[in-house]
Amino acid sequence: MIAEFTVRPNQGDPSGFDLGDMLWRGELGEASSAGHTPDQGMMIYVSVTQLLDCVSETLTGRAKTASFTGADTSFGLTFRSTKKGISVTSRLGPVALVSTATLAQTTLSAAEELARSHLDSLPSDGVRDDYLAALESFRLTAHGC
Repeated sequence: MIAEFTVRPNQGDPSGFDLGDMLWRGELGEASSAGHTPDQGMMIYVSVTQLLDCVSETLTGRAKTASFTGADTSFGLTFRSTKKGISVTSRLGPVALVSTATLAQTTLSAAEELARSHLDSLPSDGVRDDYLAALESFRLTAHGC
């Protein structure tokens, strides 16, 4: 499975509320927020922070089903624990059925790449601080899978 989180170009000075997109691709399909009418772009840093918390609920067993909807968008995913692994689905259909370790590593890798590529350019504010805290917490969860 592949997950990518991107920031849209040409938005002016970097902000914690910059718009961006998510792409999730698995053996069963693909879910992307890009290229839709109406637009499904989202406040990417706020959305990834929410996503990390959502996926953590499934990985730790606190929830059998966790639904994620990005900030200021209709794009969403559902993560459901099954006997065969964790299913990842979008409103358009299935994306993947993966192990907890695969979901954890895929999500962590995409969130770390977004942080590595863009977080240093953001002003030090609540959005940046929340993202870093959620990322650190998710690293602990992911390494336990």
